[in-house]
Amino acid sequence: MGAEYRYTVNGSWTVGRRGFASAAGVPQAIEFSAPPEFKGEPEMWTPEHFFTAALAACFVSTFRAIAEYSKFEDMVALEVDVEAVLRKEEGGFRFVEVITKPVLTIASAEDEERGFKLLEKADKACLVSRSINAERRLEAKVLVATPV
Repeated sequence: MGAEYRYTVNGSWTVGRRGFASAAGVPQAIEFSAPPEFKGEPEMWTPEHFFTAALAACFVSTFRAIAEYSKFEDMVALEVDVEAVLRKEEGGFRFVEVITKPVLTIASAEDEERGFKLLEKADKACLVSRSINAERRLEAKVLVATPV
């Protein structure tokens, strides 16, 4: 049997539809609310944001690991937007689609194709996105940095 790791997070209610998420060994708790669409408060993190943030963080971490392993040193910057589509279906709401939109900036145009391949590899390898049953789509861009 392979390696197994466990991650435990505590959620606690405070007032209304607010609460805190915390984890042992992580110094800062995150205050959250249900989203305004579900009678929560605006301008606060929501479980839906946590879900989407987990996808974005996993993509960035996975890409960095793959780039490092592949000795891809041409990277200048990486940003990723993730859009998660929530839809009411029979049985209730669920995430039905996740669109990952990474923008990789590289130093040299000669590594553009390799950059795209590594972005695709990261999308396929990200353990969080592989663990969901929503439709997944990658809309990757590779830009070449303008010399200063």
